[in-house]
Amino acid sequence: MLLSLVLHTYSMRYVLPAAVMMGTAPTYVLAWGAWRLLSALLPARVYRELDDRFYTIYQSMVLFFFERYTGVQIIIYGDLPKNKENVVYLSNHQCTVDWIVADMLAIRQNALGHVRYVLKDGLKWLPLYGWYFSQMYLVIFPEGTRYNPEMPKVIADSQLFADKEGLAVLKHVLTPRVKATHVAIDSMKNYLDAVYDVTVAYEGTVDHKGQRKVAPSMTEFLCKECPKVHIYLDRIELKDIPEEQMYLRRWLHERFEVKDKLLIEFYDAKDSKRRNKFPGKCVHSKLSLKKTLPSLLFLGGLTASMLLTESGRKLYVKTWIYGTLIGYLWVSVKA
Repeated sequence: MLLSLVLHTYSMRYVLPAAVMMGTAPTYVLAWGAWRLLSALLPARVYRELDDRFYTIYQSMVLFFFERYTGVQIIIYGDLPKNKENVVYLSNHQCTVDWIVADMLAIRQNALGHVRYVLKDGLKWLPLYGWYFSQMYLVIFPEGTRYNPEMPKVIADSQLFADKEGLAVLKHVLTPRVKATHVAIDSMKNYLDAVYDVTVAYEGTVDHKGQRKVAPSMTEFLCKECPKVHIYLDRIELKDIPEEQMYLRRWLHERFEVKDKLLIEFYDAKDSKRRNKFPGKCVHSKLSLKKTLPSLLFLGGLTASMLLTESGRKLYVKTWIYGTLIGYLWVSVKA
């Protein structure tokens, strides 16, 4: 009985935020759809501006739960510019929380509405959101898949490939793939301000034997199982990045060598006092409640008012059903 109560209490930690984030999805989709129709005759610039605002509202609500609700400490190393920039964001990839980390940095630059992602094809099929996210890019995870200590074959294959290609063998990251990075930088070089090379480590991902374990899933993160997120940011000027794909490949691998060294220091430093942190100065960055709570109240209030009436409830359910079906159709056409 006691164990059942403990498990129930534990599960409630993520049930509430998950219910709110998913429950407000039809409201968000309806608002976006209405604006898409109303803006059909307006300049594209006008549509994009409000589209970014809608996206900012939703993602700010998400960050309320992933930062304020969980109480996680965000520790930033390096110099994050205060003003928003046009960037390609390159990061190591460990878990589904990684894309939330990109939002964590973006909101601190007032650039949340401009974040776009390169996602694995499977993620495009998420109900309601997937087709929308599939149009976004700029945040890139060059490893192509997650680094998972419980999948040693994937890690071994990645290391074997690097060795065959004459590249440094990496321990805590996978061998990066260059294609998405090259396409993004090459096609947008006239608009980019810089490239953000980001290395992320989740504190608490080492077992009692000192071995690295799997990074937290979104559910585990919302259950407050990650006390701190360490984010190392290196801002790189475009002039320092080679344009030809052959040379870019070598450059990208060298950047991942730097990431690997940072993570070796984080997880494996011989001096225990140097573990669980990156070298250099850091800032404990706490997100202001006023940047997230208004979005939660706005979307939550709109959703609640919709559910108060029978017609609103019918519209809500139809949006879930038809929104998902249209999303699947859209992705099929775009595939």
